[in-house]
Amino acid sequence: MAKLIFENTSEEVDIEDGKSIKDECEQAGIPFACSEGVCGSCIIEVVEGMDNFTEPTQAEKDFLGEIQTERLACQCKIKGGSVKIKF
Repeated sequence: MAKLIFENTSEEVDIEDGKSIKDECEQAGIPFACSEGVCGSCIIEVVEGMDNFTEPTQAEKDFLGEIQTERLACQCKIKGGSVKIKF
């Protein structure tokens, strides 16, 4: 079981390994518009645990360019471990 930590609210959520973080992020207040990786409304900053996410999708690479600390929450799946994000 993976753990998603929201730095803004100090909330922690357990998520199944390999699952999308979209639903949990939406419940935490992150806005979603298209959910396809083209609008950028769901940009998150990964504070800790970037390696615990799946590889960036092509949509993320196209929108964000070189992935360093930001990801699109609609595209992320958590592989396991712990990830702390800020929105």
